[in-house]
Amino acid sequence: MWLTFLTILLNILDLTLPLLVGIAYFTLTERKIMAGIQRRRGPNVIGYMGLLQPLADGFKLFVKETVLPTNANIVLFVLAPLCTFILSLISWAVIPFSHGNVIADSQLGILYFLAVSSLGVYGVLISGWSSNSKYAFLGALRSAAQMVSYEISMGINLINVCLCVGTLNLTEIVIAQLNVWLVFPLLPVGIMFFIGCLAETNRHPFDLPEAEAELVSGYNVEYSAMGFALFFLGEYANMLVMGGLTSICFFGGWLSPFSIGFLPDGIWFGLKICFFVILFIVMRAILPRYRYDQLMRLGWKCFLPLALGLFFLSVGILMGFDWLPN
Repeated sequence: MWLTFLTILLNILDLTLPLLVGIAYFTLTERKIMAGIQRRRGPNVIGYMGLLQPLADGFKLFVKETVLPTNANIVLFVLAPLCTFILSLISWAVIPFSHGNVIADSQLGILYFLAVSSLGVYGVLISGWSSNSKYAFLGALRSAAQMVSYEISMGINLINVCLCVGTLNLTEIVIAQLNVWLVFPLLPVGIMFFIGCLAETNRHPFDLPEAEAELVSGYNVEYSAMGFALFFLGEYANMLVMGGLTSICFFGGWLSPFSIGFLPDGIWFGLKICFFVILFIVMRAILPRYRYDQLMRLGWKCFLPLALGLFFLSVGILMGFDWLPN
């Protein structure tokens, strides 16, 4: 029993530690790319070309004093960032990096992912309510409404993928794309899913919960030091996992785009995740922010009917040609 527990713990650490390092340097990559697009230098002082800047930022947040608002509910105020951070990490449990390289190769991987991602809204709501601040509470309400609205269309898009493949297992979804990636027959579904990922992670142009002009940073406005750092890490971990899920469901996961793979499977998967997170950054640099009514109209009046229509179209084509998987 102890040996099994130790093995599981080592597997978790083997995933978590590289993930935290990846998140740290993802923030540096974002600042460098944004600086290049805006024709400025970006971080370039700490270490060679600023390579130690993420470590300096993390150390600064670690040693800062945690400020607890006087009228806040202290227990919930402290638990909210922990909830957000832990949920962002356990989403990775079903993500396969290569064939057999996954912590939990569940037959209900998609369902597990949707369940965990839907729980993320609780950390946001708890943080906004427990802060006892009107700005934090308004930001939390915005974020909750936004996440719930786009989770529905994202779930329908994932059901479309599962219908075409015939399984909820993420490893089997990748193996089913040996001949053709699903982004080609399901191109509109893939585009909608990626846009939904932007809204789900509160990224530009859908970063309304953190709109600095009107909300002074949104639901995490009262947080400092490690509380803010945990929200920050959770948000960027969610971006990485959304990039990974997009790669798995539409771009063949670890599969090489060439007939002969000249790189290991895990490298291909990492490169695809890097491609999508760079798209996240570029969207932030080039697109203006939506108004909140435009955001909700897009989710409920455009994406939801379109996702349902594409789902029924897929069902009709598969049943008409008798292509439904067993």
